[in-house]
Amino acid sequence: MDKIALLKERRAEVLAAGTEIRKKISALVDADSFVELSGFSFSKNDFYEEGAKDGGIVAGFASVDGYPVYIAAQNAAVLCGGLSAANCKKLLKCLELAEKNSTPVIYILDSLGVQIGEGVSVLEGFASVLAKATGLHGVVPQFAVVSGEVYGQSALLAAVSDFTFFLKDGIVAANSPLVISAKSGKNLPKEQVGGAACLDGTNIVSFAEKDLVSVREKIAKVLDVLPFCNDVVVENGSDLNASSPALNEKCSADDLIAAVFDADTYVEFGKSSPEIKCVLGRIGGISVAAVVFDGETGVELTALNVAKINGFVEFAGYYGLPFITFVDTLGLRADLPTQNSLAMKNIVKLAENYELLENAKIAVVYKKAIGLGYTLFAAKSMGFDYTCAFANAEIALFDGVQGAEIEFSDAQADKAKLAAKYAEENADPVHAAKEGFVDDIIEPQFVRQYLIASLQMLLK
Repeated sequence: MDKIALLKERRAEVLAAGTEIRKKISALVDADSFVELSGFSFSKNDFYEEGAKDGGIVAGFASVDGYPVYIAAQNAAVLCGGLSAANCKKLLKCLELAEKNSTPVIYILDSLGVQIGEGVSVLEGFASVLAKATGLHGVVPQFAVVSGEVYGQSALLAAVSDFTFFLKDGIVAANSPLVISAKSGKNLPKEQVGGAACLDGTNIVSFAEKDLVSVREKIAKVLDVLPFCNDVVVENGSDLNASSPALNEKCSADDLIAAVFDADTYVEFGKSSPEIKCVLGRIGGISVAAVVFDGETGVELTALNVAKINGFVEFAGYYGLPFITFVDTLGLRADLPTQNSLAMKNIVKLAENYELLENAKIAVVYKKAIGLGYTLFAAKSMGFDYTCAFANAEIALFDGVQGAEIEFSDAQADKAKLAAKYAEENADPVHAAKEGFVDDIIEPQFVRQYLIASLQMLLK
């Protein structure tokens, strides 16, 4: 028997079974950097009575912009990317190596569920994968790329990841979209059940990208910022003394982000709750995590947007990132859905999660910090090392009119005048500064300079 010829034949079969998934891997990683692991690990499917070449999983290691990563890619061309006990073992091996070598993981997800005929063995197999993946939180960063339809337990790999990218055809559903739609009394296409635009209540969608090239660029940016992969402070040529006079006239959340962060170093992620912007980037070459509130008249807190902040605070704590809040919030939304939700539980969890933040914690009140909004995102007693406020910001127990009505309810005076009096006498940040709770009141145009100076002083 010609063993060389047999090897070539077997290798050709494996490559043919994974042509498309290997193209996706190549688009995601540096050229010629992918090295496959367990390339001849096949599974035997008793139901179909055939061998599944590559087990439905292509796994290995590579680099993205020079940063080493492990990759586990579901191959939809093999039994629809279905989970089996064998490919769960292959996936688990990849995660164990990532943990051992302190290397980030990238999942490429495309699976219609569990392979028929696997029985409880695949459930045990995926349980081991999920246990390992959740155990990697704070150990190595995990990225998921939803490149096709991802149903059943595979969908949990999208949920467990720190960053989840949805491509145009990406769909995630815990059950078949047909079943979900039917049991909801509707007849919806799968895109309206599990597409990125329809998952705005899940906090799963980090990015919606047009192609794998865009995904690769975002992953490279994230890895460049994380102290896990790079130095927390780098010399990148940014102007440490730059000011932004336009902020004195107009200061939207986008204006603020563009003015504060070093050019081309930051990424905003999280498609749920767009009024909360979670940004990773560098300020004066220093890696930071920032929450930027973005509302027309101040953001109201809900169970969902506080959960989004919670996840980001956990991530920042895991990787030792300085944490900054750019505050514009009115506190908890006053309505029945919020009242009867996990909002209060999530707020308590946020206070607990702040304990994870061992690096600098800085607050910038750039618009409003009202009531609970101040308590959670600017208060010294919540652990903020440095708090500053823009000269035109508001810090108060209540928002203007509401505060006036409550505090002056017995006064015989015009409510509009009372609201103006309340704002002038009680909401001016000077009032908080007099008590020592606000360290400085600044012109908006100089916010970057103040942040760089405080980061340089407080960085651990």
